Formats: sequence, C-alpha cells, structure tokens
Amino acid sequence: MDNLKLWHRFLETIKPQVSSANLKAWFLKTSLKEVTEDKVILSTPNAFIKETLNQRHKPLIESTFEGMLNKKVVVEFVVKENLAKPEVTEEVFFQPPAAPAFQLNPKYTLENFVVGPSNNVAFAAAQAVVQNPGISYNPLFLYGGTGVGKTHLMLGIGHALLKNKPRLKVIYCSSEKFMNDYVSAIQQHKMGELRNKYRSIDLLLIDDIQFFSGREGTQEEFFHTFNELQGKNAQMVLTSDRTPHEIVKLEDRLKSRFAGGLMLDIQPPDFDTRVAILRAKCAEKDEELPEEVLKQLASSLDVNIRELEGKLVQILQALHAQNLAPTIQNVSPFLQDSTQRITRFDQKRVFTTICEYFDISQKDLTGPKRQKGLVLPRHLTMYLLCEELNITVERVGQMLGGRDHTTIMHGRDKIKTLLSRDKEIQRVIGEIKQRLI
Repeated sequence: MDNLKLWHRFLETIKPQVSSANLKAWFLKTSLKEVTEDKVILSTPNAFIKETLNQRHKPLIESTFEGMLNKKVVVEFVVKENLAKPEVTEEVFFQPPAAPAFQLNPKYTLENFVVGPSNNVAFAAAQAVVQNPGISYNPLFLYGGTGVGKTHLMLGIGHALLKNKPRLKVIYCSSEKFMNDYVSAIQQHKMGELRNKYRSIDLLLIDDIQFFSGREGTQEEFFHTFNELQGKNAQMVLTSDRTPHEIVKLEDRLKSRFAGGLMLDIQPPDFDTRVAILRAKCAEKDEELPEEVLKQLASSLDVNIRELEGKLVQILQALHAQNLAPTIQNVSPFLQDSTQRITRFDQKRVFTTICEYFDISQKDLTGPKRQKGLVLPRHLTMYLLCEELNITVERVGQMLGGRDHTTIMHGRDKIKTLLSRDKEIQRVIGEIKQRLI
C-alpha cells in the first residue's frame, strides 16, 4: 500500500475519535512522508501544526499506525519544504480529485445502495427518476427516520443522472443551507443572484425539508423556486423525517406540492438487509469478517444504518489495534442489546446526568433563561426523552418548564440532524449514554 492510500486509511480510522474541527485543523493539512521498519514520518505545513500534533495527538497517531501496520512504530514530525508533495486536503479526503463543484459525496451511489424489503419501492422509484427525470415522479419525496438511507438514495440519483449527462446543472444542499442563502441574499440585496442560482438548474436535491417549518420568508421563496423548476421539468428530490402533512407550520400550498409527486416511506432495515449492509461496508473498507460475526452484529443492533456502520468501524478498529482475530468471542464484548440500554434509565436519570455533564442546575435546564450555554443541554434532553424513552413532545414540553411542543420537536430534530454528520455531537451523546447506563 502506497503512502497516500495508507494515509487515507489512517484518516478514516481516526475520524470517530477526533472532532471534525481537529481533523480539519491538524490532520487534513498533514501528509505521510515515509514509513520505515520502525518509524512513521509525517510531514506538516508549519512548525505550529507539528508541535500541536506532537504534544496532543502523538499517542493516538502511534497506536493507530501500530494497529494498521501490526508492529511497534515511533512517529516523527517534519516541516515540509515548499516543493514537497501536497497534503491531503479536505476536498481530496472527502471527495475524489475530479469531483464536480457541487460536491456530491462519492460514497453514495445507486450501485452500492443495499436493497431490502424496507426500501425496495423507494429504490425502484429512484431508478425510474434516473430513466425519466422531471417526468416520472417530480418531486420525489423520501421520508423516514435518521440513518435509513434517504440521503444515500437521493445522492445516488444525482450521481446516476450526472453519469448520463455530465454537464447537468445540479445543486445538493440542506434546508439550512437554502435558508442561510436566502437570508444572506436579503441582507446583501442579491435576491437576483439567489434566484438565478436555484432556478437555472436541472436537478435540485434538498435534505431535511422539515426545517422549513415556521420560516415564512424561506417558504415563500422556495414556493416560487419549486414552481419555476417544476414548470421546466427540472427534477427535484426532497428528504424529510416525516410526511409533508406532519410538518408543523408548513404552508398548505407547499404541503400540496410536495405531496403532488411521489411520497415514499423508508423504514429501518430488517435483519437480512442489515447483514447485507455490513457485508457491503466490509467490502468497501477492504476488510473481511466471518458470516457468523456479521449475523451476530446485525442481530444485536436493531438500529439505523448509520449507527450500524459506526459500530462496525469501532469493532474493526479495535480488532486491528489489539491484533485480535475476528471471532465471535473477540467481537462479543463490543456488542450490547439496544433494548437494554433504553430500559436501564428513566427521565429523572436523564435530567441528573445532563446537569452533571454540563455542570448546570436543573433549574437552569428547565427554566426560561436563554443563555447560549443552555441550548445544547436542553436539545440533548429533548432528544433523549423523545427518542430513547418515547415520551411525547407535549409531555417533554411540560417537563422542561412548559415549553411548546414545536420547540421540543425542533430541539429533538436538531440533535438528530447533527448526529448524522457532527463527530463532536456523536462523542458527547455517546459519553452521556455511557453515564446513563
């Protein structure tokens, strides 16, 4: 394995262990210069990054390389010369070198989408959209819980259409990005540029459309954008965690248009599909686990695809780091029954643990104060009470000082969205859950 591939593998391995900010600030600006019999030499762009990596992250780097190389190594850092090889940048790491400007994640294609009973209808609809964009199902509205494959399927449509027509004009963004673009355009008096950007395209892919809730100006702008694109048969694919009619404070005219295409529910994968997903993920990572291990992992974790892959990465990393064979006996300690972790704590324990973790009082957590430092604890409390204990949003609102149920839904959904992409939030909620159980 050459140095560039080895460095990419290293970055993939440490991603779950470091925050996205640290990954971008220190690791993505560094490159692997040389590997000798007992030494790994990393090249940094300046002395500051060199010292930071040496002082803060050297143990992690050494242990990770030892697990990957199956031998004891010492890590050294050097400052690169001007003509040295370029480092792995964020764009190179997260996308292929020739990735187009709109940045569709190359990991998510229709070819590597694992089809099962929970998503086969949605997959068939995606294929139909690729065959006849703008005509068959427009918009295609995919809804379901977090980590069930909505974004994967949506981006797979984008990749397939671009394969057929490389010059296709495409925009992929979150609902938050559209809202931010709209606000920025108003502030800078550039509404013409905004409308030209979003209305001159052939394919619009928008994630988490439920966050348009209550945003009247954004909804007004998107209504006209929707009409413009539909009028010229530009394909639209939208995702949400619920149906349009379940999105509170969404204008009826938008609900009607979203429902006017094809709405499809994607459910969590069943056992056989989870096994197939794990098998596919192993192949992607050039790893191999025995079938009985894959089945044990699939049966012990009745969770969404994202959490399933996270557990797989954790197990593979641990096996490499400890030089263990991938047997049932070695994998079992890493597995828990997901139902047990839900029933082993109650609402009082949630409040106590959140307050202890963030060093705040329960009075502050449930009270009317709007300090910035209380936002995340409150949102995490909303998420845990709703998602882990299945308490209704109305009841959670009462428990948190009489807050409106829409406020609870927003906080819960905010954490669900962040969990899909923010490593720091994943780490925090993981630590809180460990304290809870």
